[in-house]
Amino acid sequence: MAKKNAISAKTQTSAAKEKQVIAEFEKHIYDLQQMLEISKSFCSTIEFSPLIESILYVAMAQMRVTGAGLFISEEFGSEYFKLSENYSGIAIDPTIEYKIGIDSPLIEFLSSSSSVFDLHELSEKFPESQEIKVIESLNPSLIVPLMLKNHLNGILVMGERIFVENLSADYTTYEKNEIQTIASLASVAVHNASLIDQSTTDMMTKLRLKFYFYNILEEKLDSAFFQEQTLSVIMFDIDFFKKFNDTYGHACGDYVLKKVAEIISDSIREEDLASRYGGEEFTVLLCNAGKDEAMLVAERIRKRIEQTTVFYESHNMQITISGGISVFNVETNPVRSAKILVDQADKALYVSKRTGRNRVTVFDPSSQNENSAKETESILEKTNS
Repeated sequence: MAKKNAISAKTQTSAAKEKQVIAEFEKHIYDLQQMLEISKSFCSTIEFSPLIESILYVAMAQMRVTGAGLFISEEFGSEYFKLSENYSGIAIDPTIEYKIGIDSPLIEFLSSSSSVFDLHELSEKFPESQEIKVIESLNPSLIVPLMLKNHLNGILVMGERIFVENLSADYTTYEKNEIQTIASLASVAVHNASLIDQSTTDMMTKLRLKFYFYNILEEKLDSAFFQEQTLSVIMFDIDFFKKFNDTYGHACGDYVLKKVAEIISDSIREEDLASRYGGEEFTVLLCNAGKDEAMLVAERIRKRIEQTTVFYESHNMQITISGGISVFNVETNPVRSAKILVDQADKALYVSKRTGRNRVTVFDPSSQNENSAKETESILEKTNS
């Protein structure tokens, strides 16, 4: 009888162990499926802002934290890792500048490590570090380097843990390994987004390049057509730009381009798009904006540039720009080609240049022949005479 009981107990123990192994195996399969979905999510996003939002959302959900932030170097050649504006659920002190020098001892240490850290560990390692004080102000529960081939692509800062009954507030080894895996996937995505950003951005003005502008415009045109929305394109050209190069040198011309690009960028919404079209020409895409809205934006930019004195070395220079506007509308101008819409804005710009410069003209879609620009010019000349 005792022998039978012993055999039965042994069988039950074996069955329990087998059940535990199966449960662990199923959890690993589930976790792998989760990582696959996370990888797909990261890889499907190539723009920084939505990518960072995706990374933070995943990290917060998987690690049960109230918030998270990501320090990244968004611009090519930047000397700092800056806290992305897409942080979520963490308190920000407006008196603190949230940036960490890329040549700081902290960055050097994190770049040579493959671990995650809590604040106490880093504070002991760098007791007088200003960078640690910056991170400390975020009240982090964990600091996670985003590593790729021994290169640091960012620093993920996890916020406070959410209390769950019967679960420890401390990170388990399994959770630390999990967040490291997520960080590795995020690092690849950040690296790819950075490469795409660099390849589609004009390094001088920091505006998008012409081909990128056309690609986005095509997408927005399709969307506007099916949703019966309006959108506008503005083309700008710096008046008498050649004189800056000829009189003060090409370095001065480059400075003027940067200044104009800066004013354009600061004058549009986040959902709009500005590009350096070529030479001294710039284009702006205004989403869900008709003729009146486009004219307000274009005039705001024109006036800001006109009222800005550019100081270069010992020279004070005044700049003016001319602009042309084209408007997509399913009823009055239902063009389906990005090139045609840009050409329309270019024709309107031509009118502005020929009728005195430092002004903005709206393309008239009611005149669709090759001489539309000249006809509009003739009307404007009569009006101004």
